[in-house]
Amino acid sequence: MYRSMLFVPGDNEKKIAKSEQVRPDAVILDLEDAVAPANKAAARKLVASYLKATRGNRRAALFVRINPLSTPEALDDLAAVMAEAPDGIVQPKAASPLEVQRLAHYLDALEAQHGLPRGATRIVPVATEVPEALFALGGYSQVGERLAGITWGAEDLAAAIGAISNKGDDGYWSEPYALARSLCLFAASAAKVAAIDTLYADFRDGPGLAAASRRARRDGFGGKIAIHPAQVEVINEAFTPSDDEVAHANRVIELFRANPGVGTLGLDGQMLDMPHLVQAQKIVALSARA
Repeated sequence: MYRSMLFVPGDNEKKIAKSEQVRPDAVILDLEDAVAPANKAAARKLVASYLKATRGNRRAALFVRINPLSTPEALDDLAAVMAEAPDGIVQPKAASPLEVQRLAHYLDALEAQHGLPRGATRIVPVATEVPEALFALGGYSQVGERLAGITWGAEDLAAAIGAISNKGDDGYWSEPYALARSLCLFAASAAKVAAIDTLYADFRDGPGLAAASRRARRDGFGGKIAIHPAQVEVINEAFTPSDDEVAHANRVIELFRANPGVGTLGLDGQMLDMPHLVQAQKIVALSARA
């Protein structure tokens, strides 16, 4: 599970180097929207070079956001970077789980070509950027073990449907985008992978980011996209269980362990059943990974 995934433009050597000064769980080397068309070829070379230089000694997982599979640039991206064993691919504008499975087949072939273990390259699709994708989110449980998480995006979706804004006057997602967010969350849960919340655009607003991250964790997201190094620590803190949470979770686990076969137990005046045990186990596992 990735608490923080930091986007870095694939054609900016300084920003790639700066990502090493913070502690994201994953860095996304971007070959899509952050790179102008004229710079795509140079970005592929820079990203491949960085993957090669860090291979076997990476402080964070290194993902590459390729261009959409509907464009010819996508295969050029994969051909340029797969020899250097990226940890994963972020797939933008994924129209359906079938399109993600198509990417998985490409990765099968490229891993075999370059002597990489089959399945080593994970996939995180951006699953809500095109309107048709919203009608297929229930199928991600069929993608397979390459699926490392599912994230969502609001900017491309708003542009696609001709929206003036994706936020209401209160600063929260308006109804169409709240729906997309919720569907991403449920799709990830059905597929038994982490849901990764979308970016918080104002990188100077630390308190706003912290509040958005806490809401995301409250709702069930496992992590959040970062677009600036300053956001990483805030996100990591929000998605790391506190000492009090872990202590309470351990008490719940121990209580059920001490009472095998009992479905409902009381603790501190609260009735607990199996969902509480599952939640406690997830909190302890998340703390261990963090």
